[in-house]
Amino acid sequence: MNVRPPLEPSSPTAVLSVSFNHDATCFSVGLESGICIFHTKSCLLKASRDFNAGIGLVQMMGTSNYLALVGGGRSPKFAMNKAIIWDDMKGKVALDIAALSSVRGIQLGGGHIAVVLQNSVRVYTFAKPPVLRHVYETADNHAGLCCISETRLAFPGRTTGQIQLVEIATGNVSIIPAHSSALKAIRLSADGELLASASETGTLIRVYSAANCAKIAELRRGIDPATIFSLAFSPSGRLLACTSDKATLHIFDLPLQKRASVQSTAGNDGDTGKWGILGRIPLMPRVFSDVYSFTSAPFEVGDEGMIGGITFSEGTTLGTIRPSKGIIGWINEDSLVVVGAGRDARWEKFVIVDGEDGKRHCVREGWKRYLGN
Repeated sequence: MNVRPPLEPSSPTAVLSVSFNHDATCFSVGLESGICIFHTKSCLLKASRDFNAGIGLVQMMGTSNYLALVGGGRSPKFAMNKAIIWDDMKGKVALDIAALSSVRGIQLGGGHIAVVLQNSVRVYTFAKPPVLRHVYETADNHAGLCCISETRLAFPGRTTGQIQLVEIATGNVSIIPAHSSALKAIRLSADGELLASASETGTLIRVYSAANCAKIAELRRGIDPATIFSLAFSPSGRLLACTSDKATLHIFDLPLQKRASVQSTAGNDGDTGKWGILGRIPLMPRVFSDVYSFTSAPFEVGDEGMIGGITFSEGTTLGTIRPSKGIIGWINEDSLVVVGAGRDARWEKFVIVDGEDGKRHCVREGWKRYLGN
């Protein structure tokens, strides 16, 4: 992969999309001019490639030399109805998958390629040529919601608010009736054993066991509706982070059975919850007894959805709907980063620390405009 200094300020520096690799050690960005890859922990540039044309979506395949690309921006490098597997070591297209409509998302994992269209997800083998194994119909999925682990794949169901959870090896599908309104975010844990989801209402986050689809947690982000930007499990699966257009990062404890022997540290106030004794008074509204985040911190949302003079909307087909915001990547159990796209593309690092009050707090440790402009 070509390694060069960060893009010069005179270059087109609008970031169209941002995503982390499977273990969040790196994040990749699609630009009006090509792609860049950064180390998550340090935000140092790892590699870049100048296509002199736009990449709307980019997804790394682990730490390999393969990248999944979809054209985007004002002058797309590739047709936006094609999913491209790029071999950056050889500097050429390795695989080319054409669709009948714009590609809304693409995921790599378990030796498979999941191509997300507005009303379907198509699963191919990672082979030359790719072999179409399964086609799953979905409700309208403008945002290209889909997540993958080595063993499982999750994406919207045919009915609004439902999630389809697929065992990659067998193609078997389980249906989870997660929400009554349309999905806004879904995320599998690194081991594929946990699934988190949020709807377009944005007040509740639900967590399910992927093994039996049982709901194991219901978490309250807040009372007011919000647009959820990102959900992410910590490496152990014991914590869940969430960002939204309220410009707040929330971190929750997960009450998992495998943690039964681990006592919750101060910050959840034992079993009293956020509202203390109010949460135990019969007939009180449920918001007083719900599980809230044990800590939160503000993050920078950045500019609002204008790239190249084009306003992003549900009907825009630029490889992304709008510049992604608040994308979360965990470095370890005690630190994580929040990365955004757009013209004010920022990397922010947060750490979880024990406060003098005996509670855990999320503190911003540093930030950077990662393109240097």
